[in-house]
Amino acid sequence: MKILANDGIDASAKIALEAHGFSIDTNNIPQTELASKINNYDVLLVRSATKVTKEILDAAPNLKLVGRAGVGLDNIDTNYAKEKGVAVVNTPAASSTSVAELVFAHMFSICRMLQYSNRQMPENGMSQFNQLKKTTSAGVELKGKTLGLIGFGRIGREAARMAFGLGMNVIAFDPMISEANVEITFHEDAGIPSVTKTIKTISKEDVLKQADFVSLHIPGGQGYVIAEAELKMMKPNAGLINCARGGVVCEVDLVAALNNKTIAYAGVDVFEKEPPMYDGILKLDNVSLTPHIGASTNEAQKRIGDEMAEQIIRFFNS
Repeated sequence: MKILANDGIDASAKIALEAHGFSIDTNNIPQTELASKINNYDVLLVRSATKVTKEILDAAPNLKLVGRAGVGLDNIDTNYAKEKGVAVVNTPAASSTSVAELVFAHMFSICRMLQYSNRQMPENGMSQFNQLKKTTSAGVELKGKTLGLIGFGRIGREAARMAFGLGMNVIAFDPMISEANVEITFHEDAGIPSVTKTIKTISKEDVLKQADFVSLHIPGGQGYVIAEAELKMMKPNAGLINCARGGVVCEVDLVAALNNKTIAYAGVDVFEKEPPMYDGILKLDNVSLTPHIGASTNEAQKRIGDEMAEQIIRFFNS
């Protein structure tokens, strides 16, 4: 069986698959060339970069399985894959901690103006040190603030766990979930028993109105979930964090809201187009930026690879 890991695969997963007789090709084939080269493969593994379209599926008569190394499936035409008899699997749990931690990295960054300091210090740190200190001395603490979660699946619940550990309040909206338990666990040597908190979800409007920080944890492909109307519901000192999917936030409306102080700041990991075609979001001092790296930690990639390898082996053994 031949596997094309077009967006890469963790070394441990490659070793495991090869031990079970699979041949792994990790050479990236550009999207424009993929249809002409996919016909010899039995399995296609992708992350977020490669799009598995109708054209790709039609060009792959031997394809039996598509694996998404990550959570979302919006870059795969899952309905057409089903019509073609091609199975689709993903790894929804493996990257939850990494994505949730990035949410808080952005929150800490904007609360303490790290993104501004890191831009200004190399250029002006010697000549304007005292002025920069004055400018960045109006930070806020996360403790006691309210985190609003739009989407309360695995990653949203992991973010809730972290928020509780920081002394934050948590509210959530999810059209599919009325309430959920979040277990707060401690290091086994701490001698503190685990705590379970039950969160009852509320309306999206109430989350937007009440939260000091709104973090998105929703799939893409559904149009703008946050645009001008939703941003106007938020507090003027609130922050918006998007480590979910590009295209769920209208970037033009977000930039306008940040410029006219409808909201105070934003943390952005994903963009409507990648690389970004609209650079307005990249130039603001009150925005913390990362280039779509939510699941890109060594630990998450190993878990993703191991889980994907297990699914592939199980699929072909069955």
